[in-house]
Amino acid sequence: MPFAQIYLVEGRTEEQKAAVIENVTQALSDAVGAPKENIRVWIHDVPKTNWGIAGVSAKALGR
Repeated sequence: MPFAQIYLVEGRTEEQKAAVIENVTQALSDAVGAPKENIRVWIHDVPKTNWGIAGVSAKALGR
């Protein structure tokens, strides 16, 4: 059973997350031939204060 973990900085809408789940599921199904029913996708919403870019938090960078 393919299992994908996606890490995103917080702030995406439910619709955007649904699109990620749908597209990642389709891509895995196409790539490895797994039935969609067997594919799991887990989105991790990471707070901007916990995401670092070049030594600075995403929040401090205004992302």
